[in-house]
Amino acid sequence: MGKIKKFLKSPQATVIAFGMAVGLLLLSSVGGARAALNYVSDYYTSRMQLFDIGVTLVENGKDVSSRDYGDKADGNWDEKKGKLLENMLGEGEKLKLGKKYKEELNVKNSGTIDQYVRVNVYKYWLDKDGKKMTGLSPELIHLNLVNIGSDWVVDEEASTTERTVLYYTKLLKQNKSTSLFADSLMVDGAIASKATQTVTKGKDGYTTIKTVYDYNGVQFCVEAKVDAVQDHNAEDAIWSAWGRKVSISNQTLKLK
Repeated sequence: MGKIKKFLKSPQATVIAFGMAVGLLLLSSVGGARAALNYVSDYYTSRMQLFDIGVTLVENGKDVSSRDYGDKADGNWDEKKGKLLENMLGEGEKLKLGKKYKEELNVKNSGTIDQYVRVNVYKYWLDKDGKKMTGLSPELIHLNLVNIGSDWVVDEEASTTERTVLYYTKLLKQNKSTSLFADSLMVDGAIASKATQTVTKGKDGYTTIKTVYDYNGVQFCVEAKVDAVQDHNAEDAIWSAWGRKVSISNQTLKLK
């Protein structure tokens, strides 16, 4: 259980979010994941109480991370921290470039009210010291998105090469799950050709060519942040919390 900021002890709130990140060392082991409350809007209030809200990120049919508020308006929550990709590789198995691995991701409403859901997906690279590498392309990390244009919509205005912003177009009922927004993960085999060569001619007349692979010893990371907004005055709540204009008709969300 944990305590959130003082202003959230009020019985009124609109949105919660948790982020989880995972690093996979190329040709090596799987890293860890974490979940943390990272955004709450204090501008828009409604009749819904904080303890009504809860979201869970589901990976390959199993709950991997979640944040659910208790049955009392005391600012406490139950939190589960899991690990993405924990079972993607077998024992002693090395990651194979160009191979698709099962990575089915979706969201479950684990609260007590109906909600609208947004997911931010980030892809990036870290060097051996854990620092982000801006010179390496996130596009070589292929998280295959599915159900786009039907159950999920991409916010093209907010998305970048590193970040993809997804909205679930349907109202997510209590204890129900969304359809998948991703189904597989692959690291492009093209990274094996990303290399820098240095040619040095020695005093003895011999030429030495040194090849350094750009992606040698780095991590690729996939991060998913889930946000949930209650259905009461949802258009205003989404604008206040996420800064996005949407229209909702017959419980179907559309981006403006």
